[in-house]
This record gives sequence, C-alpha cells and structure tokens, in this order.
Amino acid sequence: MHPRFYLPGLDEEGSGTLTGDEAAHLTRVLRLGVGDDIDVFDGAGRMFHARVEEAAGGRVRVRGLGPVSSAPEATVRVTLVAAVLKGDKMDEVVRDVTMMGAVAVQPVVAARSEVGLEAVARARRVDRWQRIAVSSTKQCGRATVPAVRPPMGLSGWVAAPGPDPVVVLLEPSGHASSRLRDVPHAAGVQLVVGPEGGWTAQEVEAFTAAGFHAVSVGGRTLRADAAPVVAMAALYEAWGGW
Repeated sequence: MHPRFYLPGLDEEGSGTLTGDEAAHLTRVLRLGVGDDIDVFDGAGRMFHARVEEAAGGRVRVRGLGPVSSAPEATVRVTLVAAVLKGDKMDEVVRDVTMMGAVAVQPVVAARSEVGLEAVARARRVDRWQRIAVSSTKQCGRATVPAVRPPMGLSGWVAAPGPDPVVVLLEPSGHASSRLRDVPHAAGVQLVVGPEGGWTAQEVEAFTAAGFHAVSVGGRTLRADAAPVVAMAALYEAWGGW
C-alpha cells in the first residue's frame, strides 16, 4: 500500500498540487520527494495512484498514473446527528463514525449538552473535526470524506431535519417505540444520538411529534461517545448496510 493523501482539487487524470498539512506530511514527516509513488483521493469518492513530480516551497505537484479502488462505501448513507460532547470525546466520535462509513456529521446542542454553540465557535471545533474526518478517511481506506456541518441547536434541527428518515437512539429507560429491524429501510438515514446526560422528556416528546423513529440498542446504558458506533453497527446489521 502507498501513503494516501487528501487532494480535493484533483483533475480528471488524478493530477494536482498538495499544499498545507498534506504537503508537509509528505515532505517533512514521511520524507518523500520527486519520483515517489503515492495514492491521492478527492474526498468525493475518487482515488488515484500518483507520482510526485515536484516538491518545493510547501507545494507538492503530483501526476496521476491511473485510478485505484478505495474501501467500499456502506450501502446505507448515514448522517450522524450527534449532541456535542465535552473535551475530546467529540473528536473520537467524528474519527470513529468516519471509519464506520458516515457520509456527514451534524453536531447539535441539546438541553443537557455541556458545550454551547458559542463555545464551539470560539474554539473553531468544526475545523478541527473536519481535519479529524480527513485523517480518519486516510487511515481507513475510504475516498469519501464526510462533511462536518456547522453546529445548531437541537430544536432548530428538529424543525427542519432534511429529507432522509430520522432514527433517534434512546437510552434503555427511554421506552423506545421501535426496533431497528422494524423501521422501514431507506437508502439514507439520519441517526440521532444524545449527550452524556441523555435526552430530556421534552426533547423525546418533540421527536415523537416530528414523527421520528425512536429505537434502543439493548438494555445496557452506553457511553455517549460509544453510542454512535454501536448504533451504526446495529443499523448496518439490521438493514444490510455493511
């Protein structure tokens, strides 16, 4: 396997120029240079074998040598709608659901979230999460980088969730109304996972009023940072999404 680099500006032949962190990783960390072979992907599903033709001034020019296959995408497009977690737990969620095949991550701030929208904006956490998604994509062999969307309040998202059906994960005490295998299958789904303290009764009522499917994945209480991966795995298994 060749080292893999994210190059969203790839042309049709797989050629382009690496800059910034990707160029620095190639030249300074891996100490690669002219004549070395690498793989490059555009984040939208295309990947090419390529050769370094020039490396100078913080820019690395590569020439495409032909398309190559990336890791297969899941057959169910999962957008993770995740309540923002404190500390580095959200970093781990973004990393892990990228490896699981999520196509997008929508951070939301719920009533019991310990991080607010202003704090997320001040810390430029969306930029960090997007970089983590790129790094995780490189590691797992995908060629599609999930988009990390701007955070929003949960109530605002519930009012306009988008076209794909919504599945909300409830903790065991939440009295879920459905089982994953009984939820009508769809090509795309929005999977909603809550904060460390769980959903409030008012939030569960809002989910019900919006017609969302409320499910649980067993009788054990999961850590908030582990729940998204467990829920995605259960959904793939129930819907044949692997």
